[in-house]
Amino acid sequence: MWIQIGKKKLKTKKDGDKVDLAEQSLLNKLIRHSLVRNRNQVEVLQRDPTSPLYSVKTFEELRLPQNLIAQSQSGTGKTAAFSLAMLSHVNPANKWTQCLCIAPTYELALQIGQVIEQMGKYCPDVKLAYGIRGNRMERGIKLQEQIVIGTPGTVLDWCTKYRLIEPKKITMFVLDEADVMIATQGHRDQSIRIHRQLTKDCQMLLFSATFEDSVWRFAEQVVPDPNIIRLKREEETLDTIKQFYVVCKEKEDKFTALCNLYGSLTIAQAMIFCHTRKMAAWLTANLTKEGHQVALLSGEMTVEQRASVIERYRNGKEKVLVTTNVCSRGIDVEQVSLVVNFDLPVDMDGNADNETYLHRIGRTGRFGRRGFAVNMVDSKHSMDIINQIEMHFNRRITKLDTSDLEEMESLMS
Repeated sequence: MWIQIGKKKLKTKKDGDKVDLAEQSLLNKLIRHSLVRNRNQVEVLQRDPTSPLYSVKTFEELRLPQNLIAQSQSGTGKTAAFSLAMLSHVNPANKWTQCLCIAPTYELALQIGQVIEQMGKYCPDVKLAYGIRGNRMERGIKLQEQIVIGTPGTVLDWCTKYRLIEPKKITMFVLDEADVMIATQGHRDQSIRIHRQLTKDCQMLLFSATFEDSVWRFAEQVVPDPNIIRLKREEETLDTIKQFYVVCKEKEDKFTALCNLYGSLTIAQAMIFCHTRKMAAWLTANLTKEGHQVALLSGEMTVEQRASVIERYRNGKEKVLVTTNVCSRGIDVEQVSLVVNFDLPVDMDGNADNETYLHRIGRTGRFGRRGFAVNMVDSKHSMDIINQIEMHFNRRITKLDTSDLEEMESLMS
């Protein structure tokens, strides 16, 4: 295969460390070397309820190509799926752009391109161009590459301002990372402007790791009459996780409780979540003084630095990972037996952030193994958060006295 290379909206948790959705997505791609295990049911909704294939339950039964909306967690093969679709769709004899794929960032576009390069090794006549910043092209000369991967702003310029791509000749349009895309207003608008230039016969494919209502509204604008493939919402379960809370007074009290946990339990690996970078740094320093092998992960690190820390932790070089919200999702380590919420997750209004809580404690109890989640409670407000979480998930969170060794052994056995 021949290749030519020539305002973020951050999600914050009430003054906590910032979660950049695009960076989180890129991190997931960097740290995954294989498909994740997934036992969740796939739900297939066909666009035509009268079709004899309306109730299909497998990919093989689907009539493709048709417009498609697909949702599943990171690591389940979405990029490989649409890369293969584009490679098999193009006619190598036609020397113009036929497949267009947009991603929210430069780095994510490069990641997709690398997948296509690998999968297209044996398609020497299929060529790929990157519509990304810094890849300057001569105005008015049509691209001959059959596949273009890029970011919305550059691709829009290539279609309109520079006229490098003839939108009416595009026969497949792929929009990846839709949940990340809509977090940046400019990208959302640019994506819709690109879509409006395409013909009605162009096949539309939209992929997303999550599908909140905002993603659905966006998908409806760009993918008419789609088939829909999605994981049912119960992606993570609390069935294999025992949940506890410990009443403390201040951070030093929390630290003592944490040390007591380590003194009485056999813990393979642990993840400890803090609200701010400052708290995470303080806790890391104190745990290191106690002789623990500790890794720190927080938002000021580059994506590559975070990937390196996670790889070391996954390989067991550090047994404790202290992190902020930048690490609440997407890390699958079989040996994690304990998750500690040193600070409870709250939303912008100070209420329980139930989704983040689920993602955090979902780092343990994976692959059918038993796990433990311990929540530090240091105020009446924190206790209110625990009560909100209990009500939301309809699960009791048991009080734990870490100074009572016998009680701990009994409850956590």
